[in-house]
Amino acid sequence: MKLLKHVAVWGGLGVLFSACTFAAPAVPARGLSVDHGHFVLDGKPFRIVAGEMHYTRIPREYWRARLQMAKAMGLNTITTYVFWNVHEAVPGHYDFSGQNDVAEFIREAQQEGLYVILRPGPYVCAEWEFGGLPAWLLKDGDLQVRSTDPNFMQPALRWLHRLGSELAPLQLDRGGNIIAVQVENEYGSYGHDKGYLEQIRQGVIDSGFNASLLYTSDSAEQPGSLPGLLEVINFGVGHAKKKFAQLHAWQPGGPYMAGEYWAGWFDSWGGPHHVSPPGLVAGEVDWMLKQGYSVSLYMFHGGTSFGWMNGANWNEGTYQPEVSSYDYDSPLDESGRPTPKYDALRKAIADATGATPPPVPPTPPTQAIAGIKLDESVSLWDVLPAPVASHELQSMEALGQSYGDILYRKRIERDFTGKLRIHGLHDYAVVFVNGKRIGTLDRRLGQDRLPVKLAKGDTLDLLVQNDGRINFGDKLRSERKGILGSVTLQGRPLQDWSIYSLPFSQVDALHYSHAACTQTPCVYRGHFDAPASGNAAADTFLDTTGLGKGMVWLNGHPLGRTWNIGPQRTLYVPGAWLKPRNNRLIVLDLLVGGQPVLNTLKHPVLGTTVVTVP
Repeated sequence: MKLLKHVAVWGGLGVLFSACTFAAPAVPARGLSVDHGHFVLDGKPFRIVAGEMHYTRIPREYWRARLQMAKAMGLNTITTYVFWNVHEAVPGHYDFSGQNDVAEFIREAQQEGLYVILRPGPYVCAEWEFGGLPAWLLKDGDLQVRSTDPNFMQPALRWLHRLGSELAPLQLDRGGNIIAVQVENEYGSYGHDKGYLEQIRQGVIDSGFNASLLYTSDSAEQPGSLPGLLEVINFGVGHAKKKFAQLHAWQPGGPYMAGEYWAGWFDSWGGPHHVSPPGLVAGEVDWMLKQGYSVSLYMFHGGTSFGWMNGANWNEGTYQPEVSSYDYDSPLDESGRPTPKYDALRKAIADATGATPPPVPPTPPTQAIAGIKLDESVSLWDVLPAPVASHELQSMEALGQSYGDILYRKRIERDFTGKLRIHGLHDYAVVFVNGKRIGTLDRRLGQDRLPVKLAKGDTLDLLVQNDGRINFGDKLRSERKGILGSVTLQGRPLQDWSIYSLPFSQVDALHYSHAACTQTPCVYRGHFDAPASGNAAADTFLDTTGLGKGMVWLNGHPLGRTWNIGPQRTLYVPGAWLKPRNNRLIVLDLLVGGQPVLNTLKHPVLGTTVVTVP
């Protein structure tokens, strides 16, 4: 590869250059560019000291406070993904309101003196459900995501164009603060189709993002990029020198930037809580900055994958769904409080840049609430919707369902004793005969069969929960939910099913009673008070001890998942979502009956820690 002397994206520039013919602009213009291997902002040398945080993972009421904490740590830029699946949950219907108002998030960053690097995808990874791709894409069984397949590309470009109408006016040369826009995301870890990347790049430009520097980011050995696009590199703690040497080989003339420096790591159900040493992280950031490199911390503040939005990994043949907490061992913890890593990085950034950051804003106290009685309940069996009759099994997506559970019911036609097997279980099944639970099967553990004894006329129920779609790697291509193959008894397939879609989108409208729930699965409801301290209630953490597996909602907000295998043992409860009186807590539990009583704690319990160097 020949030496790159100049890279520039100015004003309306949107054409691709050859791999080695970059020219500096004839006249200065507003924006971020590259001159002689270094970033230049509005004609002056500029080093990006950024941190990633995601608007969807932070209660809107707390956006500004989190941005102020970023500024106080010494950051000058915020990096954020944009999540297609939350904005277009239904094809052709877009939502940029409330928690989804990404434009307001960016404007608030500008008001706090922060630039923004935008990562619009359409695929984003992020340990987010299906990497941010909407599940409705999968209703077409032949569709190929992240490819030039028109059935994928048409909605993807439609999405980018709609996003452009929201955010393109917020680019720096138009009075905003967006200085750079990423094209796709870590494509080098997925494929090699330059035609696909070119269509996405052109889609980004056609959507109005033609006044910002365009770039790609990768953690793979070879970048998924195009001639004329800046390349940055992603890596974890302890790998800076090796990875920057790799970036020098990719892009010998510079500039050099860690697009994602993994300052922590994420957790998966059934595993430990990962942490990395603050001193090691701060020392490596200090080294990068003193080399003149730019860096974006992933994550500066992780927050929470509320509701069903956690993703999953596929690692060495094992499905690994991620927990709802996206604390990530970040400098700013899940509830927005500074950690020892925050303090160490603040000192390192100030030392390396010579800049004195603003004072660290105070953070309010947390609270604990005891004795939340879930004294109303209803059995799932009493509130089933109308089923779909089907000769063959169907996936969630085939029925137009994106999240939640799905129930497959079969009337047994003859006596049987032997092995029941589910082929293609995605992801967790509770097996019932005549309403009585006889076992569970877990995709994580490779479980797909169970001994059963059935009599003619018995009702077999297979309740399957979607634990989160894979967000990284080629398994994206086949990541549908429910039962993807067949159900067999001693090798003979069962047919003619009643299938119930259970998205749990209207849990508050169920008909609850004050009797204990004796037949699981159960949906519970309870009410509690949370007196305000000052102008708002304090944050707290719901202790999920005593619950089995399911989901929690607070005052209509989906808090996240529970699972007694850990590591996560609490759910973050933002004080901004609490009321002084009569808060409504709803819990779906697949395994636990009775009348649970819950408490909240002043501190999170995220599991036994293990020191991790990704």
